[in-house]
Amino acid sequence: MSKSEVVTSAPHSPAADAILSKPPGGAGLEAVFRPKSIAVIGASRDRSTVGGALFHNLLKHDFQGPIYPVNPKSTVVQSVRAYPTISDVPEAVDLVIMVVPGKFVNATLEECGRKGVKAAVVISAGFKEIGGEGIAREREMVQIARRYGMRVIGPNCLGVLNTEAGVSMDATFAPQYPPPGPIAFSSQSGALGLAILEYATALNIGISHFVSVGNKADVSGNDLLEFWSRDEGTRMVLLYLESFGNPRRFLEIARRVGRTKPIVAVKSGRTAAGMRAASSHTGSLAGADSAVTALCHQAGVIRTDTMEEMFDVAMVLANQPVPTGNRVGIITNAGGPAIMATDACESNGIEVVTLADETRKALQAFLPAEASTRNPVDMIASATAESFEKAVRIVANDPNVDSLIVLYVPPIVTNPLEIAQAIVRGNEEAKADRAAAGLGPKPVLSCFLGSHGVPEGLRSLQAGHIPSYTFPEAAAIALARAVKYGQWLQSPDGKVPEFTDVDRGATRQLIDQALARGAAGDGSSWLTPDEVAWLLAAWRITTPAIAFARTADEAVTSAERLGFPVAVKLASDTLTHKSDVGGVRLDLRNSKDVRDAFVAIETKLTQLGKRDQMQGVTVQPMIREGIETIVGMTRDPSFGPLILFGLGGVQVELLKDVALRVHPLTDKDAAEMVRAIRGAKLLDGYRGAPPGDVARLEEVILRLSQLVGEFPEIAEMDLNPLKVQAPGKGCIALDARVLVRAATKA
Repeated sequence: MSKSEVVTSAPHSPAADAILSKPPGGAGLEAVFRPKSIAVIGASRDRSTVGGALFHNLLKHDFQGPIYPVNPKSTVVQSVRAYPTISDVPEAVDLVIMVVPGKFVNATLEECGRKGVKAAVVISAGFKEIGGEGIAREREMVQIARRYGMRVIGPNCLGVLNTEAGVSMDATFAPQYPPPGPIAFSSQSGALGLAILEYATALNIGISHFVSVGNKADVSGNDLLEFWSRDEGTRMVLLYLESFGNPRRFLEIARRVGRTKPIVAVKSGRTAAGMRAASSHTGSLAGADSAVTALCHQAGVIRTDTMEEMFDVAMVLANQPVPTGNRVGIITNAGGPAIMATDACESNGIEVVTLADETRKALQAFLPAEASTRNPVDMIASATAESFEKAVRIVANDPNVDSLIVLYVPPIVTNPLEIAQAIVRGNEEAKADRAAAGLGPKPVLSCFLGSHGVPEGLRSLQAGHIPSYTFPEAAAIALARAVKYGQWLQSPDGKVPEFTDVDRGATRQLIDQALARGAAGDGSSWLTPDEVAWLLAAWRITTPAIAFARTADEAVTSAERLGFPVAVKLASDTLTHKSDVGGVRLDLRNSKDVRDAFVAIETKLTQLGKRDQMQGVTVQPMIREGIETIVGMTRDPSFGPLILFGLGGVQVELLKDVALRVHPLTDKDAAEMVRAIRGAKLLDGYRGAPPGDVARLEEVILRLSQLVGEFPEIAEMDLNPLKVQAPGKGCIALDARVLVRAATKA
């Protein structure tokens, strides 16, 4: 990259610093997860109530510390001496669980602060979620907590639990208590949290910590990620998200945590109903859900479509090594499920590879002649437990295979329990073989179809840490997610470049004068064609010579000065899609063509009743060479700048062949964006066509990212089309639109 210096990490934004004025991420959460003592304010003698169920759970699961029920109307709660207020508790209290009406929470929290309580879990509702006075009540609650240095989970939540042997804390009112294990789970929905705990228990998925974060008034998902990054008992994090409080901070933390602990997330709210109206191509293509997908991709977070898929992935990564490649071997005793698995693997980016010759010979040595030793290996219905054991060991040792899926359809002649045990033995033998050769283990997944005998067999697989699925597609999709995570782990971290050959002073002047024009209206303003050209020049983004003309005569004069052939395009602050209103005229070869083009544009707009939206036209030399792309930005109110790249021109919104990333972009992000679109082969020189200058294209994307990061007043921006010319010849922005708006304070 020309005239640039490299910065090794993304800069912190003032917005992020403002949000983190509370205790540093993860600070103070020891008192939430490992309190030495707990008081339940609102503990009830009636176990059918929330306060009664929660207090009972703490007792039932043997919390390793004193528990103090606080109830002004009872002296004893569930055989434990109760106290009328938290101040009456004679001992120090680390954690308070509040189950009181919302209107009493703040006064109670104030009393807790005076008592020296370190943290609180507010189960109570009646805060931000109800609007109005609830918003003010929640704001006051946070102020009280800050004043006393307390951390607060909630409000409006299910509670927290910690299964560690030395803690055994179930501070929830859920009926299920999951088995201990390495997975931490944060849910933004309390109701869904109930189902999550029940499902985890049914699947025997071990949970280290569970948190229902509720409104996230104080402790956020980012705080929890920071805490779990340092927690030795947590090896994986699962997240159910409804919103991001600070997406940029999430990107920074998750990218770091994910290098050692997989993060799997489900984000609700995927539909287009949540997308805002936008006046640029980029704005209309960059929906909120696309931003979430981009954020997860950049952070290495495994995003799943459903909760079921989340647990499917968790079963792989909690029990098996991360795949080192995308090549899979499939073993089965029935052809149909093998076809289903093969289709699902190939559809999700997993290659069903050809097995090595020595592998096939070893399989042929004990399988019947009717069996297939190709991949998938079909041992046919007569396959015995011994056959499964040998096949698993052999295929898992194949040098062409990175992971293994074992499918079993229970026929009458075999016992599912024996098959499950054989799969476990075969895997252990393969692991021993590879360890002896100085190699690591490979992930093994299983699928037991049907219900006959499966529960008994599954228990054997769970003991052997081999995840099992009801259908082949689920196993394939879970493996595909794990493979993608493995690929992210193997890729190096990118770097955010800083270009020093830019003119920030000119940029500030242009933006300020545009904002001054918009001050009389809604505070926003489109840059004029001349201003756009100056802005791009200040950031070393090439544009053709361009002239603005208000009349046909001016257009002809400009064309004669620039030289024919030329392109004439509508200049309008409000009409984004110029081609749709006849506003683009190309390959004009003489003065008459230019005059006719101006008149035709003017006439068409008059017919459409939009003549008043025409400021004039732009005239520029006709440039035929190059591949039409789009590079753009829209500023999302939650995610900040979203950067877009794709195939450009008039078909950009028809094809929607685009890639999106969240600012700030690294060099790795820019390179991935260019390769992520379906039309990426065009840049390589498709079917004899000249290739594009990819290096310069990536640089333009990174320059735009730096520009919109340094100048938050830029609200939307399109370079469309951006012509990518032959290698070494750069890129030319043939058309561009830039909207500026007064920046809001974080």
